[in-house]
Amino acid sequence: MNGARVLLVVSGGIAAYKAAALTSTLVQRGATVDVMLTADAERFIAPLTFAALTARPVYTSLWDAPERIPHIRLVREAEVAIVAPATANLIAKLRAGIADDLATTALLAARIPVLLAPAMNAAMYESETTAENIATLRTRGYEIVEPESGFLAEREHGVGRLASEERLLEAIERARARRRSLLGMRVLVTAGPTQEPFDPVRVIGNASTGATGIALAEEAARRGANVTLLLGPTLLAPPNGVRTERFATAEELLALALRESRDIDLTIAAAAVADWRPSEISAEKRKKSDETLHVDLERTPDVLAALSAAGGSRCIVGFAAETSDHEAHAREKMKRKALDAIVVNDVRDGAGFGLQENGYVLLDRSGARTDLGHAEKRTLAGRLLDALEPLLKGKT
Repeated sequence: MNGARVLLVVSGGIAAYKAAALTSTLVQRGATVDVMLTADAERFIAPLTFAALTARPVYTSLWDAPERIPHIRLVREAEVAIVAPATANLIAKLRAGIADDLATTALLAARIPVLLAPAMNAAMYESETTAENIATLRTRGYEIVEPESGFLAEREHGVGRLASEERLLEAIERARARRRSLLGMRVLVTAGPTQEPFDPVRVIGNASTGATGIALAEEAARRGANVTLLLGPTLLAPPNGVRTERFATAEELLALALRESRDIDLTIAAAAVADWRPSEISAEKRKKSDETLHVDLERTPDVLAALSAAGGSRCIVGFAAETSDHEAHAREKMKRKALDAIVVNDVRDGAGFGLQENGYVLLDRSGARTDLGHAEKRTLAGRLLDALEPLLKGKT
């Protein structure tokens, strides 16, 4: 834990006093801890307690040191955030996206791992509403440190006690390890559609927005990788701090990919490359007429196969957007293009394109199958990289 940067958010439950013990242990183990208290948490424990333990300011309001913008600065400086205890109220607010105080505003802005450690009465924890809220937050990438069973404040026994300090510390260490898991590795990601010109104003393309590849590039960079993103025509912005090269056509993507693929540890080819292009491009805009228009098409270069054949990447992963026989088609594609793994997603009725949620299954050449479930694309990016890391280690 030495050198760790932890943001601890304390909400208003009786278990708030345990957050002080957690803070003390983190500090003793060498962590720098910043603490936020909700207004209700201050009814249980004073900010002075945490200030004494951390030798740092404690934040309770959006208006504490406003010139430093704490709800943004603190989540950017920290490696991991943990909410302990996380009350039913705070969990519900996070699920709804409510940002009406310092804690919820900061957590909404967080792009670091966020751990939620629920603590409440068993009846509240086991309610359908709380269960649905927690399930939704899981799909958004929050990690839940499950509560324990035992004696509760209401002099009842049941599930709802804050997880033990040991389990909370282990969860923090796991989250930190994920952030360093690709440290020093070189990662190449392709993303977005290609657009093959038909005339000066028209193109053949597809519905891809590049959201999947952008999320993967951002997550790989967050884990310490040196990332290059090759991004096609899209209105979405590339991640901050990620070196990005733009392309429009399959030919342009191929040239960039071959140039950038030397000595790469991991290539993730998420770009949606058009399979055909007009064999002739009109120099002038084709005018509308009542006659039927016939256009000859030719194959575009197979970027993924060329990347695999070039051999510049230690591990290469493709995507298969399928509408039927999904996994059979994906395995055939993986074998034909000599890939290490392939991600399958169902795009019937346009599913996955432009949406913030998707569902993936990861197949690898050993025959293994990993269902990554349905979730927001940012969450799926984390799950995919988690699943790929053992494959990367096996190729060292």
